[in-house]
Amino acid sequence: MSGAWTPADIGDLTGRTAVVTGPTLGGLGFHTALELVRQGARVVLAGRTPDKLEAAASALAAEVPGAATEALVVDLSDLSSVRAAGAAATRFGPIHLLVNNAGVMAPPLSRTTDGLESQMATNHFGPFLLTGLLLDQLAASGDGRVVTLSSQMHRVARSAPVGDPRTPRRHSRWHTYGQTKLANLLFTFELDRRLRQAGTPVRALAAHPGFAGTHLAVNGQLGTTRGRRAAILDGAVKMVSQSAEAGARPTLMAATADLPGSTYVGPSGPGEASGPPQVVGTARLARDEVAQRRLWETSEETVGLAWL
Repeated sequence: MSGAWTPADIGDLTGRTAVVTGPTLGGLGFHTALELVRQGARVVLAGRTPDKLEAAASALAAEVPGAATEALVVDLSDLSSVRAAGAAATRFGPIHLLVNNAGVMAPPLSRTTDGLESQMATNHFGPFLLTGLLLDQLAASGDGRVVTLSSQMHRVARSAPVGDPRTPRRHSRWHTYGQTKLANLLFTFELDRRLRQAGTPVRALAAHPGFAGTHLAVNGQLGTTRGRRAAILDGAVKMVSQSAEAGARPTLMAATADLPGSTYVGPSGPGEASGPPQVVGTARLARDEVAQRRLWETSEETVGLAWL
């Protein structure tokens, strides 16, 4: 690959099936799905509400007439919903790509129906369980790939989230968010190692979007993207950030470029905030194999699924 990677490097994806979580209209997941369908992939849009999935599918069809999309309803913060989605996904047959894109950013403290802190449930435990449930279909493709979205915020985490997730502890919404993004990397690297050891034809990679102008920060802080305060904050974010379209490019490179497992992709500009995607480094804690293994074991116990 010569020069900076661009979506023109993706190539023909006809005959391949991708599952993209969190494809909300205009967000990173939507722009990820858009480029995949543009190159001929069948994309399963996986999100919480049928209405939002239908809106995303309609917008994709308007951009790419004949876009092949399917819908999969899943609330990643609810483990029973993830299990139901895993069962429903069997109808899609072999899956070539799973993009764990969906996430929440720094909302007020709340606990899910499973007794888990909402950010850790949505950003890590739900994707961990979904990936495990879809593993057989990913392996059946003969060349599967799992791409999980992390963030530069993984660097603020001072420790790995390896304790009992249902034990209440002092809470800082931003520290917890950082821990969820660290968990995304710990999971990716442990998953890829286990896949290699098992001889499973699936690779695990990670990506981060830099500073992308999405509604994620606004929704996390205010709980809504509507109203005057949300519009002001949203506008401020977009003034200093790259577009969601550009923010999706590291994900797309991780999903389609000829890269080995355990690769981490992010923007190439100053501070990795923006710019064409490239392979980037991580905080040292993300490469801690003991923490990777402990988080995996904790996650299996938490979601009730032992795999790999």
